[in-house]
Amino acid sequence: MRLGREAAWTLAYGACRGAGAGEAIARSLADAVVAAEWVGRSSVGLSHLRDYLVGFTSGRIATDVEPELDDPALAIIRSDAKGGIAQLGFDRAFEELCNRAGRYGLAAFAQRNSYTTGELGSYVRRLAERGLVALAASNGPALMAAALGSEAVYCTNPLAFAAPVAGEPPLVIDQASSATAFVNVRQAAEKGEAIPEGWAIDAQGQPTTDAREAVKGALLAFGGARGGNIALMVEVLAAGISGANWSLDAPRFMTGAKSPGAGLFVLALKPDLLEPDFADRLRQQLERLSGKGVHIPGRRRAEDTIEVPKAVIEALERHGR
Repeated sequence: MRLGREAAWTLAYGACRGAGAGEAIARSLADAVVAAEWVGRSSVGLSHLRDYLVGFTSGRIATDVEPELDDPALAIIRSDAKGGIAQLGFDRAFEELCNRAGRYGLAAFAQRNSYTTGELGSYVRRLAERGLVALAASNGPALMAAALGSEAVYCTNPLAFAAPVAGEPPLVIDQASSATAFVNVRQAAEKGEAIPEGWAIDAQGQPTTDAREAVKGALLAFGGARGGNIALMVEVLAAGISGANWSLDAPRFMTGAKSPGAGLFVLALKPDLLEPDFADRLRQQLERLSGKGVHIPGRRRAEDTIEVPKAVIEALERHGR
């Protein structure tokens, strides 16, 4: 079924409220999942919202908490999500983060004790739309092994980067440290589809292309040890600096009644303090790369509507009722 932006937002907001989320949380989460849909990241859009809804009803996500923000230094904002969603803490800090990056040249946001962060690219995209270069890292429950035959020690530990481009949408790079995102494996398991080699191992630590066995096992890092190194860097930024749970200590995001206690780290930099023509220089460089066949990530879709599986819409409507 095809939905316009307003209809998609109303569906998401109503589902959140129906699942018990407070006004602020429902608005923040609806904004985030609809934004993910409109940049083509449906795996962390409305279909992923179902995980949040079950999280609300099971007690894994606090439904009506206000993040606690403080500033231990002039260019640092710290947030305790108190078991709620990650998006609301960032929303509360967003304007001040932009202001401080503009005033001091750079500013950092660190948050602990939240549910998983959803589309990580949305955090840096919003900053790039305000003229800032941004980097973000987040973690969550252990889902990824560092090597064949080993146990899961990291989450998919994504890293996202965005930069402003003159007259164009921002450049946005958002990718997991794992060979693929966990939601992609789970969707393949639900459909009974096979997954490519190198994505995951089964519960015995053996390579598998059976998505249902992969869900019981662990994802693999992209590029072997190099991907594992990136996951470790993300872990240090997202969990170590913020005081969040290490992935090994984080409760699962799909079961139980405890929050994963995930971490988020965002760094914002004002580039024109260093290079006044940065956004235009980047535009010219991206045009040159594109002319050589290089894929430039982050381009928005132009459609007025999105296509959403009927089963997803029906599930969200049930919560809304």
